[in-house]
Amino acid sequence: MDVRSLGAFGEERAARYLRWHGYRILERNFRCRMGEIDIIARKGRILAFVEVKLRRDDRFAEAREFVTTAKQRRILAAAQLYLSAHPDEDLQPRFDVLELYAPKGESGPLHINHIEDAFM
Repeated sequence: MDVRSLGAFGEERAARYLRWHGYRILERNFRCRMGEIDIIARKGRILAFVEVKLRRDDRFAEAREFVTTAKQRRILAAAQLYLSAHPDEDLQPRFDVLELYAPKGESGPLHINHIEDAFM
């Protein structure tokens, strides 16, 4: 399985997880000149900007550690553009990371760790 299809698999499973936990998916793969946001989801008054990280395991490092300071800045800038394009939304923005661990790829079990308010 190539990197792109594995990424799509991870984002699909992350969206499914969020829906299962009461979120409504507003956007997937939101792209703008400032960067990309994997998933934008709403739950109540929370507007979650979600970065999805899929890894086989955490032996080298936890998946969240790959959301670098530079990546966080790009996500924040993209979120600001999204919010400016949706001014009527009276929602509380939050930045989450969804770690997905799939030791056997698509064919095996998947462990998901949802980190709310992961960065600001």
